[in-house]
Amino acid sequence: MMTPAGYQHGRIVSRINARLEYFVEQQALGDVAGAETGFQIAHDPDTVRAPDVAFVRAERVPTTPTRGFFQGAPDLAVEVLSPGDRAGDVLAKVREWLDAGCRAVWLIDPANQTVSVYDDQDRTITLGASDELTGGDVLPSFRVRVTEIFAP
Repeated sequence: MMTPAGYQHGRIVSRINARLEYFVEQQALGDVAGAETGFQIAHDPDTVRAPDVAFVRAERVPTTPTRGFFQGAPDLAVEVLSPGDRAGDVLAKVREWLDAGCRAVWLIDPANQTVSVYDDQDRTITLGASDELTGGDVLPSFRVRVTEIFAP
């Protein structure tokens, strides 16, 4: 059993989810899934992870209703740090997503108001308040100012 996320965490997740959902729907790019959505990223032993927000490209979206977990990693996993998260655990989770086939991971740090972008080419960039977060190769032309993510 996990402790529910705090209010700030939930607000940030909601902001990212809303912006991604709107963009993806307008462009018919695929599906956006919210927190608590399980992605089975390994078998034997089974490993299921649930990012705070996920994006799956249209060509990978199941054509029939799916019960249970999505098989495989999303194309984009968004993780919002909680105050108790340990750096080593978080970086291991990022690596796990990328190793499972995720094309990009956005790690959002409310305490420092930064977004770190990890991609499947082993590139990492960290964006601050004056920067703009883009969708890169995963969501071309998606843009949001980092300050909008943390706005009160």
